[in-house]
Amino acid sequence: MLVSVLFTACGPSIYMAQDFRSYAPKHKTVAILPAAVTMQLRPNQARRMSTEQLRATEQQSGIDFQEKIYAWLLRRSQQRGYTVQFQDIMQTNTRLRESNIPYTELRSHSPQELAKILGVDAVLTTSVRTSKPMSDGAAVAVGLLVGAWGATNQANITVNIHESDAGKLLWKYDYIASGSVGSSTEGMVNVLMRNASKKFPYTPKS
Repeated sequence: MLVSVLFTACGPSIYMAQDFRSYAPKHKTVAILPAAVTMQLRPNQARRMSTEQLRATEQQSGIDFQEKIYAWLLRRSQQRGYTVQFQDIMQTNTRLRESNIPYTELRSHSPQELAKILGVDAVLTTSVRTSKPMSDGAAVAVGLLVGAWGATNQANITVNIHESDAGKLLWKYDYIASGSVGSSTEGMVNVLMRNASKKFPYTPKS
C-alpha cells in the first residue's frame, strides 16, 4: 500500500545582507554541512526510544538532510546556473573527520572556522526542530487503521549561509512545514528547497 505524503507550510522568512552582492563575485565554492536536527518527542514516543537511539536518529537525519540538500542544489544549479559550486559532501565530511570534528561537536565551531577547515568561501548550515521522527512506522499503522492523517509532524527549519572571512551571516531562510504521518526527510527537503531555491542568493541576475 502506498501512503501519500502531504505538506502544508507557513510563508518563509528570508534575510539577505545588504552588502551580499559585494561578496557573491568572490565566492566560488560553498560547503553544505550536516544539519543539526532536534527531535522533540511526545512522551509515548520518548518511552520507546533510549537517549542513545534518539541521538543516533538525529545524527542520521542530519546527514540525510545534508545529502538531499546537496543533491537538490546540484540539480537546480544545472537549470539555473548558480554562480558557485558546491563542495562534494563526501569531501566535506572527510575533512571534518580528519579535523576531529564529530557531528555532536559541529555546532561548537564557528562557521568561519569551519569554512577555513573545509577550504571554501562560504558554508551552508541547516537546523531542524521536528515534533516527531521523520519516519514512524507505528504512527503510519495507526493512521491506516483509523483513517486519521492529520498534520502530526511540524518542522521548523532554518538555512543559513555564512562567509568565510569574518563569518558574517549573508543569507537566512526560516521555514515551517507541517507534514502528514509518514513524512520523510526527502519530502521535507523537497518542500523546503522548492521554496528556498526561488530565492537562493547565488542566482545570476536576469
